[in-house]
Amino acid sequence: MYSLCEWGENKPWEWGADVGHLNQHCGAERLRVLRNAEVIALDQDRRGVQARVLSNQDGHWVFAKPLAGGDVAVALFNETTSGATIGTTAAAAGLPKAAGYTARDLWAHRDLQTAGRISAVVPPHATVVYRVHAGGSWWRNAPLVSTGIELAAPVPGVPGEITPAGKPFEVTVSATDEARVPVFDPRVTLTAPGGWHVEQPARPRAVVLGTGETAAGRWRVTPPAGTEGTTAVLSGGVTYRALGFGQVGWTGSQQLTVPAAPPAAPAWASDLRWAAEKNGYGPVERDMSNGSTPAGDGKPLTINSVVYPKGLGAHAPSEVVFYLGGRCTAFTADVGVDDEREATNKQGSATFEVYADGVKVAATGVRTWQDPAVPLAADLHGARYLRLVVTDGGDGNSYDRSDWASARLACA
Repeated sequence: MYSLCEWGENKPWEWGADVGHLNQHCGAERLRVLRNAEVIALDQDRRGVQARVLSNQDGHWVFAKPLAGGDVAVALFNETTSGATIGTTAAAAGLPKAAGYTARDLWAHRDLQTAGRISAVVPPHATVVYRVHAGGSWWRNAPLVSTGIELAAPVPGVPGEITPAGKPFEVTVSATDEARVPVFDPRVTLTAPGGWHVEQPARPRAVVLGTGETAAGRWRVTPPAGTEGTTAVLSGGVTYRALGFGQVGWTGSQQLTVPAAPPAAPAWASDLRWAAEKNGYGPVERDMSNGSTPAGDGKPLTINSVVYPKGLGAHAPSEVVFYLGGRCTAFTADVGVDDEREATNKQGSATFEVYADGVKVAATGVRTWQDPAVPLAADLHGARYLRLVVTDGGDGNSYDRSDWASARLACA
């Protein structure tokens, strides 16, 4: 679930909140985004057609909304914590075939030309929105060049920004020409925190980028010992020249998490520092149920009237990642839908899944508010990462407060 401001920024098709009310919750910069007349016009378009999902893969969403007059609005939404290339084509979005297209960036308020590919390297938790027009004077516009920073995931399903100390990871800074015209002299840079080891095994060699071509620099970066339990920022940059538009520059950043050292003894999961978490409503709680959006407002973990002093209180859809470094052998928990509000509302269903390095090693079927807790056990031998996932059971996530009660790791 988004905060009010996040909802406005990431759900441009569903606006309708009063701007005065938003002003009480959002900073000036966010309010400027929420009051963007060009984006609001998409919601109020007289054709009245709802946006449809063109694709959703691993939290990378593409929406398309047909507009009056023949234009199509395309939103590229990244709900993950790492920058990612997200894109589609004019044909997939429902536009007719044309020699070129104008893609108007509704955040930057500028027109860009594209040969038909509509893409961007979308930062974490961000949305890029284009209003796309087929034909017309597309050649008058600057080229659409997709630029950004991307991290290689350490294992499938684990966020790429989790970077253990002493372990190298790969970073790519790239520029892709999506326009009909070429761009020249593309250059990429990366800056890491002081004391981090950085080497560049791959450098872009292209002097000219044609349609669909990419200039990418690849770096191998290693956080030093002593950075465990900290966060850091990588900074990337791209420059290129476009005829008639001079030199163009882009800069961006990616936050990293250097996880705490892996556990060296048996431990309750709620006593450990997780490497990452995301939750359907408010934060994941320690030794209490998920309450509302503020942290620490839950109640004792209770499943079917049984109270548990230790565990994690989540709300579907949820995910918690722990860095294990291969030092743990097993995970156990009693799982189920919490009693906090479900018994009154007679709602709530969820499934519980445990992943070791991207492999599902334990799971439940759908558990409802009526069900008692069920024990869950998973083999973690050799695993570097543990991922605890709660889904909504397939019926939406209303009242899906879900407990990992008595969650414990066997480590040495």
